[in-house]
Amino acid sequence: MKNFTSVYDIDNLQDIIAKALKIKENPLENPTKGKGKTIGLVFLNSSLRTRLSSQIAAQNLGLNVLVLNAAQEAWNLEFSNGTVMNGDTVEHIKDAIEVLNQYCDIIAVRCFAGMKNKEDDVNESILSQFLKRAKVPIVSLESATRHPLQSLADCITITENWKENRKPKVVLTWAPHIKPIAQAVGNSFTEWMQKMDVDFVITNPKGYDLDKNFTKDTPVIHNQDEALKDADFVYVKNWSSFDDYAKVLKVEGNWMLTNEKLALTNQAKVMHCLPVRRNLELSDEVMDGENSIIYQQAKNRIFSAQAVFSEILDEISQ
Repeated sequence: MKNFTSVYDIDNLQDIIAKALKIKENPLENPTKGKGKTIGLVFLNSSLRTRLSSQIAAQNLGLNVLVLNAAQEAWNLEFSNGTVMNGDTVEHIKDAIEVLNQYCDIIAVRCFAGMKNKEDDVNESILSQFLKRAKVPIVSLESATRHPLQSLADCITITENWKENRKPKVVLTWAPHIKPIAQAVGNSFTEWMQKMDVDFVITNPKGYDLDKNFTKDTPVIHNQDEALKDADFVYVKNWSSFDDYAKVLKVEGNWMLTNEKLALTNQAKVMHCLPVRRNLELSDEVMDGENSIIYQQAKNRIFSAQAVFSEILDEISQ
């Protein structure tokens, strides 16, 4: 594994899930594996779970951890090429990356979609610069279109909660929100579920279909009740319109997951990547109910990151 930005950087999904679950049994089994190596965690956006889980995972492996909150603690960055920098940007991203190359053995970066220019977001205008200019492995801590460490944690969580001898039905359901939210989590979860041995469907209102480059042949059902029928896992997440880019469209009916809607499922386990707007995306009764595995899902962020960092350390030590 040279870089980690999507499911396509994984040789064998079941192998890395198994590795993460083994790490979970004893996270400190290899406390010196990263000795003498430095990982730079670069945050261009806010974070709680990604920040803390990545730090814990790196420390469990003995890595030296540098955390840069670039939006608050570094010079204002310029991302456009050929720009005359006579405004409020002080340092060009390509110079910042070259410096990070000198300090770090692994660079992990978190950058959101700008939600203004569809082409920039689809083409990963920020992450692509790291991939182009970095001389060390790059790990995506979320990007404009994907959130791979979250998706790996989701796969780990589904695996450890499913013991029946049949494929589970997994439903990704859209949820309401007060503002435009990027498609990264929905896109990424979709790609990873397509690699899992599950029956996977997406449900969202009309006008909210995800990018077909991610959904491909996955069934998309615009009737939430129909989609939830007999579900074993329900993943709740908001995203804004892709076709009418970054817009919040008017939606008919109530799409918030409640116990009444959960009754349509096969006692489904409920998932959410967090943070969650309670009683808008998810009702308190579901969030705090016995079907919720949301905090287990959050804890598994440590082990998804540790499995990936461990794989990369194996690669760079060769």
